[in-house]
Amino acid sequence: MAGPWTVVEGDPPVPDTLKIVVAGGFGAGKTTLVSTLSEVESLHTEEIMTSRSVGVDDLAGVEDKTTTTVALDFGRITLDASTVVYLFGTPGQRRFSYMWEELSQGALGAVVIADTRRLADSFDSIDFFESRRLPFVVAVNCFDGQRTHRAEDVRVALDLAEEVPLSLCDARDRESVKGVLVELVELVLRLELAGAQGPL
Repeated sequence: MAGPWTVVEGDPPVPDTLKIVVAGGFGAGKTTLVSTLSEVESLHTEEIMTSRSVGVDDLAGVEDKTTTTVALDFGRITLDASTVVYLFGTPGQRRFSYMWEELSQGALGAVVIADTRRLADSFDSIDFFESRRLPFVVAVNCFDGQRTHRAEDVRVALDLAEEVPLSLCDARDRESVKGVLVELVELVLRLELAGAQGPL
């Protein structure tokens, strides 16, 4: 008699699952990106900001923000019949950085959302993934559809290595952020191929 976990001939194949982390500074658009991509209702652990955050959270440039992610955002997107991607958004504030380590375990790679209004907030995430050698791409979130900075200028400002992909996107636009995920997957494949070939 087949048990509950027995694969029966003719059963549809179990899809491969990939894990991608979405990181970036406070208010950069991580929650929005996960919500935009997710094919199911995304899970958010947002809390209303109270007077306790005064002097702790810097709201310069995001004065209208009233909530903050305190644990994670979660979403899912099916790439094809054999591949499902799980998205895990990290909290942006440094005081929640212990969650970054937990959420990055087993990840294929990461997307760092950069906000040109607060570009310095991206450095912690970039340093985190660089130090752990986790492949990542940088997506510059163009708020209100405005592209006021050239990608080349942002790359210089962030001191990004040439091999790290950087693109402009709108976290509210599904096709725009799907393009970011494609860039990340292509980066991971290139790195895996280079590793398999070994040094020249």
